[in-house]
Amino acid sequence: MGTFIGVLVNRLSRIVDRIRVLEKKHESLTAEEVNFRYIELALLGRRLRTIYIALSCEVSCGLTVGVIIASAFIDAIVSINLSTWIAGLFVLAMLAFISGLAAFLREIFLAVQSTRASMRLEFF
Repeated sequence: MGTFIGVLVNRLSRIVDRIRVLEKKHESLTAEEVNFRYIELALLGRRLRTIYIALSCEVSCGLTVGVIIASAFIDAIVSINLSTWIAGLFVLAMLAFISGLAAFLREIFLAVQSTRASMRLEFF
């Protein structure tokens, strides 16, 4: 999960860097290029929000797994039955993990869409 969070943070930083580059390059552009920049910025904004959702889900999953591990140790040491609590937390962790993966997949689709749009502009 840590590696996956690292991948998401890397993608997030690349999106932020691209937004900064696009926001600086508005002088000496044709009207068509300016319009394409606005479209690309809008798409990058959607990607940014989607990565943020994926990161939030994956970090929530990681925190929940930490609570599960702590609960399991408390259950073993104090001899109270926390099995229902641990099972519920596990289900929540898996839902957060699946949601993060789904958001990541959506961001990949948005990235491919932006690449196709830029290829159309270059070749036509």
